[in-house]
Amino acid sequence: MRLNLKILVLLFFISQMFVQTSFARDVKFAQISDSHIMMNANVYSSRNVIGAEDYLQATVADINTIKDLDFVIFSGDNIDRSNPDDLIYFLKVVNKLKVPYYVIIGNHEVFKSQHFTKKDYMKLVSKYSRSCKHRKPNYVFKKNGTVFIVVDGVKEFIPGPAGYYRKSTLAWLDRKLRHYKHSHVVICQHFPLEPPYYNRTHATYDVDTYKNMLAKHKNVVAVLSGHYHENGEKEVNGVYHSSCPALLNPPHNYKIIEIEYLNDGKAQVYTQLRHSELYGSDSND
Repeated sequence: MRLNLKILVLLFFISQMFVQTSFARDVKFAQISDSHIMMNANVYSSRNVIGAEDYLQATVADINTIKDLDFVIFSGDNIDRSNPDDLIYFLKVVNKLKVPYYVIIGNHEVFKSQHFTKKDYMKLVSKYSRSCKHRKPNYVFKKNGTVFIVVDGVKEFIPGPAGYYRKSTLAWLDRKLRHYKHSHVVICQHFPLEPPYYNRTHATYDVDTYKNMLAKHKNVVAVLSGHYHENGEKEVNGVYHSSCPALLNPPHNYKIIEIEYLNDGKAQVYTQLRHSELYGSDSND
């Protein structure tokens, strides 16, 4: 009797592992990065962000025409300066999306010296967003059985374009990857681990520590990022690293990403650059 009970318990745990690893279904989503929205850009900006809101509105309208889309992820630098009014305006625009969306903080968006912290940022997102109700910059959401982990690498105290993933953040990510070890995981962040080109000022501090931690886990399908304003695709040790170009810069591209699961449970990642014209002409492939 005891032997039979042990066998039943063992079969239960094996079945649970199988369910977790085989549950994931194909998922299709859009990634938008570096839109750099700024209200009153003509007055305040020394950068070329004039008209950025027009491209964001056109992109939202274009995304609403895409069938079978599960959600949208915004990969940071959604606004150009650390300003709550700009963030509220950004959220009002993207609330017009027909699908849920999720927000990542970028290096342009929070500075303690300007009295706009990560806590302030996420509080406004939670209050004004139609679908992103997370109150912390590191969070988890799930779609069709795939686990998406948003990881924050922004510095609040010393402004600058370099990313910094704190030890506490990497420890949190390590725990989440172990917790979801039987699931397929996609990491979403602003600063890439495998940038599309070398830029000393934009490089991430101590990136090897992050990479070494990541190498311990076998459940990560992809790492999605922005920040460099250029498209980048690279596979490293079975992990697909994808950098999204800036919506701000011509030709104002964003990405459609599809993750398909094969019969053996392995994941295949497909990406497509897409953009929309301001005046309604469709030039997408």
